[in-house]
Amino acid sequence: MTNFGMPYFLEDTTGRITGSEFVDLHNRMHLSLKQTLLDAHHAAYVIYDLSSRQSGASRGGLLVPLATLDFAANNALGTIKIGDGEHIQMGQYLTKSGGSKSRKFRASDGQDYRWTLQSNGEWQCTNARSGYHIATYSMKPPGEPQYPGSSGCMLTVEEAYPHLAGELLASLVIMRHIERHNL
Repeated sequence: MTNFGMPYFLEDTTGRITGSEFVDLHNRMHLSLKQTLLDAHHAAYVIYDLSSRQSGASRGGLLVPLATLDFAANNALGTIKIGDGEHIQMGQYLTKSGGSKSRKFRASDGQDYRWTLQSNGEWQCTNARSGYHIATYSMKPPGEPQYPGSSGCMLTVEEAYPHLAGELLASLVIMRHIERHNL
């Protein structure tokens, strides 16, 4: 993949954790968060890399999920599955780290990363050991006008980490769910 010297600016089309498209402003990446089930017992979501359709990263024409999320009844945490890995309890995947609004996870590259909710409402993801900035999720500022086809929210992933984009989005969805439901 060509390096441009700039992060991936993934525009969140809805701003909702129940489903959205995350499209890079420079058309380098397109992730999709789809709700696949909602009933009294659980809510299930799948994250796809739609940019991989052009590169042929599929199985017999079917998209391969980057991650699946299955939340339990009453908005409780459930399980997460990254790629072809095993289902893991979300509470084991994202462990408390520091304050109540900070949790860390181990990504497929073997590194630990930490999401933290900042006082300005932004979510920051850093390497848990080095503190190096990996990603940011910015909410639309209050008073900002409505944008056609966009929520005004943005997931920014540093250019060196496109291979983690699906995991970053999956862990961010869980973090936003935890915060929304005071878990």
